[in-house]
Amino acid sequence: MKKIICMIMSIMMVAMSGCQSSSAASLDYEQHYKTTGTAMKESALSDRWESKGSKVAVVSKKKAENEDYPDAKEVLLVNNTKNKVLVSQKVFDQAYPASTTKIMTALLTLENLDLNKVVTIKHDITFPDGAAVAVHLKKGDKITVEALLNALIIMSANDAAVALGEEVSGDLTSFVKLMNKRAKELGATNTHFANPNGLHLANHYSTAYDLYLIFKEVAKHNEFFNIAGRSSSRIEYTGSKGQLKVYDMASTNQYIAGTYTLPSNVYMIGGKTGTTTQAGSCLILLTKNKDGEEFISVVLKGATKSALYHTMTDILSKEN
Repeated sequence: MKKIICMIMSIMMVAMSGCQSSSAASLDYEQHYKTTGTAMKESALSDRWESKGSKVAVVSKKKAENEDYPDAKEVLLVNNTKNKVLVSQKVFDQAYPASTTKIMTALLTLENLDLNKVVTIKHDITFPDGAAVAVHLKKGDKITVEALLNALIIMSANDAAVALGEEVSGDLTSFVKLMNKRAKELGATNTHFANPNGLHLANHYSTAYDLYLIFKEVAKHNEFFNIAGRSSSRIEYTGSKGQLKVYDMASTNQYIAGTYTLPSNVYMIGGKTGTTTQAGSCLILLTKNKDGEEFISVVLKGATKSALYHTMTDILSKEN
């Protein structure tokens, strides 16, 4: 009986410590996680917390202050098999994620929708910036969730993100709330999403570490990498008048496209690119080494696309 009481008191002490207010900026991230993790778990109170059950890689703020890669703002390489950080640079600094945002949109899609479900587009999906990448979905088009995911991940179609967000939550306001709720459940507490696609907004931001946490979760879904590992895709859908529409697309991942070459004994599984004027060039990858160990790499705000890929190639070389 005394043993049981002691165990209960110990659990209460852990829960109480999780309710204390602490700033991630002033703590080792591992300590930050320990002091906020229980509170987040109790707030979520859902089986989705189990996604956080496996240990994640941690890095102290001091080690995160490294500045070894001048051509990018934030750089992170994690051995996802061993949960070990190999490279970290400014990984807790606020940055614009651009289309790496679509990782969260894809995650919520995979958690909430059947890939074979047919989506009827509610309205013409357009953007103020006519150069925004899009399939140009129109009101009344009928397209499967799987086709939308292909457009979202491979060519980074912004209208596909809108269509999926509206299908998951009914409207974009509700979907953005879900994005932020899910981010907090995953421990991405320095992230705030304002749209499902990453088109620039001042209040839409994340960090390299938070994006690692989100990407680690989507890495549990083989369906994501069945798409993200492709060099190209063709989708077919039905227009509002019943006509067949066909769209051919190529991967924005320049390793998969063949423009850049991975280091020796590093193998691509898949990832997501992102580019805006404010965000610079961004890339998140899941790769593996010759021993089959998996790695998550993040580079945010590369000065140019070339600088992004040269920086990424440099850190990927540390996998073996």
